[in-house]
Amino acid sequence: MAGIASDPPGLVPSIEYLTHTDTVDDMLRFFPGATVDDLPDGEAWAIERVSMTTHSGTHLDAPYHYASTMNHGQRAITIDEVPLDWCFQPAVKLDFRHFDDGYVVTPADIDAELDRIGHSLRPLDIVVVNTSAGTHYGQDDYVSKGCGIGHDATLHLLSQGVRVTGTDGRSWDAPFQFTAARYAKDRDSSIIWEGHKAGREIGYCHIEKLHNLEQLPPPASRYPASRSKCTRPRPGGPVRWRSSTRMSSGSSADHRGHVTLTPATPEGNGGHSPVDIGSRTNATHSHIFAIK
Repeated sequence: MAGIASDPPGLVPSIEYLTHTDTVDDMLRFFPGATVDDLPDGEAWAIERVSMTTHSGTHLDAPYHYASTMNHGQRAITIDEVPLDWCFQPAVKLDFRHFDDGYVVTPADIDAELDRIGHSLRPLDIVVVNTSAGTHYGQDDYVSKGCGIGHDATLHLLSQGVRVTGTDGRSWDAPFQFTAARYAKDRDSSIIWEGHKAGREIGYCHIEKLHNLEQLPPPASRYPASRSKCTRPRPGGPVRWRSSTRMSSGSSADHRGHVTLTPATPEGNGGHSPVDIGSRTNATHSHIFAIK
């Protein structure tokens, strides 16, 4: 992720590469009295120091990320308190790639897409949205790409029992540059982070920076999103997301939306290789989302 415009300035991950000679003093601190001449070839270790947030790469946001409260005043849960039952449920993909960058999705847009794919939401369905941002990861315009899900549209999902959502954009909300322009014009503060702030009314989680969602068929499949273990409360963290949709040899997708991919490494997967739909990898975490 370092060197990739995956986040706005100030939030982009960075890596400092330290060579065997850069770390000599670090190693010698462990051995009082030792000098560089005591080290073979005068070398210590080569390491990398990574600076990133828990929201770098593909990650799951907990309700505490959005506000200190949820469900109209209850204490917001942190990532370690997210019910695992929320994360192991059937999911459905909504295709919003046709919407302009910065567009704010409405409840009517969600209903229209559900009607198009013939799906009725059920409690705890995981809803992921495929935007125009997905294919731009790694490009300079990624942060400004894609539509966002508005306050009313988010509550429209949550009121039907949805508790985990996802997007291939940087944020569940519209890119900030578009929201900032609207705020500068109208001075309507309710539009600031409006999709996230819906969690103050009904607590929920979402997965951001997914990838390759265009390869998934629209009907519901099972996409378990398992969060990483943590030792203290946090507002979010990396997740591992897999679909039980089976892949077989062939081309990318047929006219019915069934995805078929040629396995690269079938070992250990019953002949079905995981297909990456959201890998964001760095030196300390591997955020892998795959179909198998």
